[in-house]
Amino acid sequence: MKMAGVSETPVLTSGTTLLLVIPAQLHASGGRLWLDRQACSGLRHWLDHFDRLILCAPLARRGEEPLPEGMDDLAALIPAERIDVHPLPIAWTPLRCLRVLPSVRRVLAAQIHRATHCQFAIGGSWGDWGALAAILAARLGRPFAIWTDRVESQVMRFQAREHDGPQRFYRRFNAWLAERLERFVIRRAALGLFHGMDCYRAYARFSLAPQLVHDVHVGPEGRITPAALRTKSARAGGPLRIVYAGRVHADKGPQDWLETLGQLAGRIDFTASWFGDGPLLAAMRREVAERGLADRIAFPGNLDDHAALLAAMADADIFLFCHQTPESPRCLVEALLSGAPIVGYGSAYPAELIEAHGGGVLTSHDPAALAAAVTQLACDRDRLAALYRAAAADGFPMIDSALFARRAALIGRL
Repeated sequence: MKMAGVSETPVLTSGTTLLLVIPAQLHASGGRLWLDRQACSGLRHWLDHFDRLILCAPLARRGEEPLPEGMDDLAALIPAERIDVHPLPIAWTPLRCLRVLPSVRRVLAAQIHRATHCQFAIGGSWGDWGALAAILAARLGRPFAIWTDRVESQVMRFQAREHDGPQRFYRRFNAWLAERLERFVIRRAALGLFHGMDCYRAYARFSLAPQLVHDVHVGPEGRITPAALRTKSARAGGPLRIVYAGRVHADKGPQDWLETLGQLAGRIDFTASWFGDGPLLAAMRREVAERGLADRIAFPGNLDDHAALLAAMADADIFLFCHQTPESPRCLVEALLSGAPIVGYGSAYPAELIEAHGGGVLTSHDPAALAAAVTQLACDRDRLAALYRAAAADGFPMIDSALFARRAALIGRL
């Protein structure tokens, strides 16, 4: 499939070439390839450290259907001579995976031969092309890095609970398969790049060279300014401003989030907004209305303007989260950069993020415990102001250029 600005058989120039196999889906529209904005940001950062990129990613659609929000045109962002894109089929079922496996294997093997460095993002079972690339690279004797930003097998096991009967059994089997595939390829990787402490703890013991890393797509301009931090710290009284940003999906715990706020309703004055789209958005809006809390709680949907989202975080008193699965959401890092203390369910990932300065409060996975912690903060504005400053300090070093530079240096040694 030939797309504008994407060559089918480019001639590689001398220098370093990084092969990336990622799960983020390409979209085809208007004869061009489009990719999620954050993934595009990552590509640009990789090009600060490597001469060329080879990108292999699943192709989600063809034709002229409307694109999802937050997509960028690859050809408009990256010169064609610096990137070679290979769309791969989506194959999340056994039959589909087996049908396309030979052709995908040929594509990946060819690109492994052409690259000087390789990083493969894994996560899943059937159609996990990052894992397939890792197996092929190992057979070819090529060193490679594995990247993870959540413990996919555990996420799959959690999501299986949403189904009954044969579907639940099938999804639990896939989770079991994914767990074994994760361990198989991580053991063969020369480098394990594990985003966040939850991933690191789950996978480090299987890795020859595990590294705790982080990932965010916010530059220094995303940090809360000293003046804004002083103004925010001097704020006294008024409703507690609560915010969250992420998909309205069971993994993110919107039901627990709303239950926590419901318990707060009779205790403190607050306003709360959850920015993001997702399968549970309509249901959460209905429940807010049924609880009679529409004047205090809003699910406004997706906020595509990232600067506006960071501004909303910077204005918030707390970033309230109820994550259910072991993953490393970038929103927690963005909240810290914005000077918003992270207040929510404890796990290794958020605990490590605030280890240095204590820019947050973590509780057990219980809405009652979380509501009690938020109530205490609302009644102690001096402590809250100290948390603003601690959050900003914890977030300060977590900017995109520094985080990508460290990962590129690790990969560059392979």
